[in-house]
Amino acid sequence: MKKRMSSVMIMYLLFAIAGALVPWYFNVQQMLYGEEPFTMLNWLKAGMANPFTSSITTDFLIGTTPVLIWMMIEGKRLKMKWLWIYFILTFLIAFAFTCPLFLFNRERKMAYM
Repeated sequence: MKKRMSSVMIMYLLFAIAGALVPWYFNVQQMLYGEEPFTMLNWLKAGMANPFTSSITTDFLIGTTPVLIWMMIEGKRLKMKWLWIYFILTFLIAFAFTCPLFLFNRERKMAYM
């Protein structure tokens, strides 16, 4: 029996799409027009350029770490597959993409349990 997506699943999916597109719009802008090459080291240096960006960067790193740990624990509990991909995609695409994508897949998994 095929189940319909719940409104919460649709919301998570929309946030995942936005979480992939919006950060990468700015990444592409940096790659095309930035003065320095787009590297992880340059990303981190730019993220610590002043107290405001340092606040955003450290907030991201501190907030992302326990959520990634929870995603691995919750994913194993629910016997979800490909859990490692969320960790990798967080740093290749964006946490704003992988977190709602995980939540979408978690809801989907729980709907079929």
